[in-house]
Amino acid sequence: MKKLLKLKKKAFTLVEMLVVLGIISLLLLIFVPNLSKQKDAIQKKGNAAVIKVVESQMELYELEHDKEATVADLQADGYITEKQAEQYAKAKK
Repeated sequence: MKKLLKLKKKAFTLVEMLVVLGIISLLLLIFVPNLSKQKDAIQKKGNAAVIKVVESQMELYELEHDKEATVADLQADGYITEKQAEQYAKAKK
């Protein structure tokens, strides 16, 4: 009988593990939607920043060349990069 008592080891029970998994699941359900909303908000701010940069470069181009600027003109003269032109086109849609 003494051997049986000595063999008992301390460990988590199945109920305790299920409770912990339930709590973790609840926390994930709360935080995951918030992360996707923040990602969308960051994307909108990034698009607004690209639009502002390209439009300011358009104004600069127009002041220097006395003609209306296009995105192709800005890219050809090195005012914006190809990546900025692509992001600007996507953001304006």
